[in-house]
Amino acid sequence: MLATIYPYAKAFHVMAVISWMAGIFYLPRLFVYHAERGRQGGEPTKSFEIMEQKLLGMIMRPAMIATWLSGLCLVLTPGIVDWSMVWPWTKAASVLAMTWFHHWCATQKHQLSLGKSLTGRQYRMMNEVPTLLMVVIVLSVIVKF
Repeated sequence: MLATIYPYAKAFHVMAVISWMAGIFYLPRLFVYHAERGRQGGEPTKSFEIMEQKLLGMIMRPAMIATWLSGLCLVLTPGIVDWSMVWPWTKAASVLAMTWFHHWCATQKHQLSLGKSLTGRQYRMMNEVPTLLMVVIVLSVIVKF
């Protein structure tokens, strides 16, 4: 039975990861615009807050949960992961770091709504974090070092 479910779990995992990553790449970009253009208050600020809230709550959070659940299903499938190799550990560490980044984004959204934020440049720099983590994750899974 696991042999028939596994490809579906893997496909669902890939779709969930794509959705999560799309949000993780876009939300810090919204923070840049919010920090640089939203300081005047009024309509631009409200628009940024609505976009950030919907992206985080309706796309990123469910996608992160789906990624974790489907990923755990894959990991718990017997014979799929050889824990004596390095790659599952680098992937696991990177996924934990990506989850931390997701929560950091949620904290930043709250800070922006309070009128406290980093600079646009700082948000641009932080936007590189998920890219680096994605490289480590993809190399870990594909190359299996």
